[in-house]
Amino acid sequence: MPDTPRTDALEKGEAPNAARSIFPGQDRFVADAEDVELLKVDEFVDDVDPAGFWKSAWQEIRTKPVFIISMILLIIILAIVAFPGLFAHQDPQYANLEDSLLSPSSAHWFGTDLQGHDIYSRVIYGARDSVLVGILTTLAVVIVGGLLGVFAGFYGGWLDSLISRLADIFFAIPLILAAVVTMQMISARTVYTVVLVLAIFSWPQIARIARSSAISARNEEFVDASRSLGSSRLRTLFTHVIPNSLGPVIVISTISLGVFIVTEATLSYLGIGLPSTAVSWGIDIAAGQQLLREGQPILFYPAAALAITVLVFMMLGDVLRDALDPKARTR
Repeated sequence: MPDTPRTDALEKGEAPNAARSIFPGQDRFVADAEDVELLKVDEFVDDVDPAGFWKSAWQEIRTKPVFIISMILLIIILAIVAFPGLFAHQDPQYANLEDSLLSPSSAHWFGTDLQGHDIYSRVIYGARDSVLVGILTTLAVVIVGGLLGVFAGFYGGWLDSLISRLADIFFAIPLILAAVVTMQMISARTVYTVVLVLAIFSWPQIARIARSSAISARNEEFVDASRSLGSSRLRTLFTHVIPNSLGPVIVISTISLGVFIVTEATLSYLGIGLPSTAVSWGIDIAAGQQLLREGQPILFYPAAALAITVLVFMMLGDVLRDALDPKARTR
C-alpha cells in the first residue's frame, strides 16, 4: 500500500496542526486536542444521581394542574371522612318533623328532608361509609387480586392456568348483578359485608393487570441478574418483580375505587346495601327521588357529592396513568 502524506507525517513524528493540511489540495485540518474548547452540548452533569422510575413520574405529575386540583379535593374528602364533626355540627340522625322540608337557610344550609333531617349534615357524614367502602374494597382487591396475578405471571405453568381460569369465571359475572343477588341473601348488612361481596367479584381485573406486568418484569435483565447472584425465586419476586409491577395496578385501583363507591351507592339506593339506619349517599338519593316530582331538590345534594368524589378519583387515575405508562410518557 503506497504511503500517503498523512502516514509520512506520522512516521516523521510531525504532529499535524490546524494551520495546514496534511492532504494537499484538500481543506481538511487536524487540530490539537488542547486547542479545542469543550462545547456546552458536550457537557454533562456527574454530581447528580439519575432519576429512577418513580422519581421521574413524580417530577412529571407534580406540576400538572389536574393533579394539583384532584389532590386538593382528595385531601378535603379524606378530611371530611376522618373528621366529619369539624364540617357539620348537627347530628345527621336527628329528625324533627316540625322542620320537614325546610328551605336552605343559615340554620340548615341545604334545607331539611321529609323527616326533618339536616341535609348538609347527612351529606357530610354520608361520605364516611361510602368512601370507606371504596377504600377497603380497593385494598382487598389489590392485595388478593394483585398477589394472585403476580404469582401467576411470575411462576407460570399450572399455577398460571389455574388462576387464569378461576379469574375468567369470576370475570364473566357482572359486578352489579352478582352484588345484588348476593346481598339479598345476607341479613346482617354492614360496611364490611358490602366490602367482602364487592371484593369477591372484583379481584379478577386487578389480577389480570398484575399478571401481565409480572410477565413483562420477569423477562427483564435485572431479574436475570438477581437470580445469577444467587437470589431465590421468592426473593426475586418480592424484591424486583412486584415493585416493578405496581404502576399499572395503582392506576387501575385508583379508577376502580370510584367504581366501588358508585356500586355501594347503587346497592344502598336499591335498599340492599347498607341498612336504612346508616347514613349513606345512596340511601339519601333514594329518599330524595320520591320528592323530586314535588319540586324538592333534595336528590341533587348527595348526588353532587357522589359525582364530585368519583370524579376526583377518576382524574387522579388519569394523571397517574399518563405518568406511570412508559408509552404515554414518550408521546
